[in-house]
Amino acid sequence: MTTFEFMLPYYGDVGLMQDAVRSVLAQTDPDLRLVVVDDGKEPEVPGWFESLGDHRVRYLRNERNLGITKNFQKCVELSEADQVVIMGCDDLLHPHYLETVRALVEAHPGVGMVQPGVEVIDGAGVVTAGLADNTKRRIYAPNVPGRRLMGGEELAASVLRGNWLYFPSICWRGEALRAVNFRDDYSVIQDLALVVDLLELGEQMVVDNTTTVFQYRRHAVSESSVQAFSGTRFAEAERYFAAVAERMDARGWPKAARAARFHSASRLHALTMLPGALRRGHREGVRTLARHALTPGQRSTV
Repeated sequence: MTTFEFMLPYYGDVGLMQDAVRSVLAQTDPDLRLVVVDDGKEPEVPGWFESLGDHRVRYLRNERNLGITKNFQKCVELSEADQVVIMGCDDLLHPHYLETVRALVEAHPGVGMVQPGVEVIDGAGVVTAGLADNTKRRIYAPNVPGRRLMGGEELAASVLRGNWLYFPSICWRGEALRAVNFRDDYSVIQDLALVVDLLELGEQMVVDNTTTVFQYRRHAVSESSVQAFSGTRFAEAERYFAAVAERMDARGWPKAARAARFHSASRLHALTMLPGALRRGHREGVRTLARHALTPGQRSTV
């Protein structure tokens, strides 16, 4: 039987992490492994995992803080299973997540990625639908009323135009994931970069909207939004989109190259962040956000 592994790179709120772990262990399909890689120092966490007494759980604490990208890379390197989920430490699985995704994998042997049905929750766990997620679904996500296999330039252009995927919910074919891993030079846009890298290698994705099986937690204030007000994440995005556009041109994927150069969703996001940056007095952030929002089509300098 195909093996499934949930990798949990952890740093942050203890209670939310514990809820995430419980949601994994409550799966209707119990054939799984959970590996937690703790990048923090909360004193009660190791004892809590020991108290679970569940042979499916492996808990590791880093000797020193690695940061987001390095800890994600470590999770990929430690993974061993046929199918791997890199779950957010504050997200939640519905009880039938694994049962549903296993059926999709078995129906599409060898598929590189599975994007199952997702709903968004806020910091209190209440299902919500804010501007960002409504924009994802109504403007950028493909119209898939049921289930669809996507790949190549079609999917690359779609996600480069606007990244409508929910990365922590995706199930990855382990062999493909371990062969590519996350890039060292990105800290915010690394999920999009990983998907595009896999598409360039010929991997495909099953998009399934028939059943909601994952709860993605969107907080009002997060590390990414703090970076957004300062403009940091958009400086990184500019660099990525310029470089990947040239790769798409070289590959003969002109629609994907145009989507990368225009990166409309990223520019719209920067525009919505401008008022907050102005209120906070982030002068450099305002300049970065304005440039990103109003100046598409930058060429790579690397």
